[in-house]
Amino acid sequence: MERSKKSRWWRKIQIIAIIYLAFGLVLYFLQEKFLFHPDPLPQDHTFRFDQPFTEIYLPVDGEKNLSIVKFTVPDSLRKGVVLYFHGNKNNIEHYSPMAIYFTRNNYEVWMMDYPGYGKSTGELTESTLYSDALIMYNMAKAVVHSDSIILYGKSLGTGIATELASIRDGKRLILEAPYYSIDALAARYAFIYPVKWMMNYHFPTYKYLQKVQEPVTLIHGTDDNTIPYRHSKRLLKVAPAGTELVAIEGGHHNDLADFPAFGKKIDSLLR
Repeated sequence: MERSKKSRWWRKIQIIAIIYLAFGLVLYFLQEKFLFHPDPLPQDHTFRFDQPFTEIYLPVDGEKNLSIVKFTVPDSLRKGVVLYFHGNKNNIEHYSPMAIYFTRNNYEVWMMDYPGYGKSTGELTESTLYSDALIMYNMAKAVVHSDSIILYGKSLGTGIATELASIRDGKRLILEAPYYSIDALAARYAFIYPVKWMMNYHFPTYKYLQKVQEPVTLIHGTDDNTIPYRHSKRLLKVAPAGTELVAIEGGHHNDLADFPAFGKKIDSLLR
């Protein structure tokens, strides 16, 4: 009888271990599927937007091309350039409505698609996202002075924008719905796994933020269920002195622009 009980417990432990291992393998080998949701476009796709723009298709090497769209303003009115690093889904077309918040304040907006997104090609890694961001920064630096460049990150793009701000000067860093790190975010969904050692992508926003010299603004919805508001509160504790946290009451992850407080804050920062 005692042996039978031990045998049943042992079988239960084995089943739990197998399930744990199976889910862990799924998380490890499919992490890119969970993290990135690109919408590729054919190379002959024609962009159509409701405001003036210029498309740049930049060859980086033999196997990689970078797709950048510049939403322009007249040179005589241009106050600077906003480098916009978008979220983890779709492509530039999905985020293009955000351009008006900056162009109406006479800032050009340059949006870059990550490898595999839109028309951009090449291997998608954390290091390539950082190096691609630097390419776009250097392009902007050839047009305007660094004190006229604003770095803007949304969701996934917040880690990219912060890394760039930690190594290059700018006028301001604005982070919409930022995460403390991808490790911290993954731990929310897979808390029973050692995600820090399982993840191939880390994006330690908190670490880069401590090295940023320019003014920083964090904008976050209090009801964000994708990247909880507490991530911004954690970032605020390690951010440079004077960093501002703007809480959009009732805001979720993808609807902050629907709140008047969002537009007012962007206008005040750019004016």
